[in-house]
Amino acid sequence: MENKILDILEDVCGTDEIKEDRDINLFKSGLLDSLGVTALLVELDEEMGVHIAPTEITRFDIETPNKIIEYIAKRG
Repeated sequence: MENKILDILEDVCGTDEIKEDRDINLFKSGLLDSLGVTALLVELDEEMGVHIAPTEITRFDIETPNKIIEYIAKRG
């Protein structure tokens, strides 16, 4: 699951930097913005069957690759 999420993040962010530093703040580093969040949620739904509405999450929930992985793992 982790590798699939990281692959999706790599596609959305356009860099493999997220695999090298899983604690990088995606927003502060400029790798993810509001459009990127939308793309990420769509990809997670299409590729993994994980539906997350934009209103269900906060920026804090998904600010790093590790937090995204943790959030999805908690959803089961």
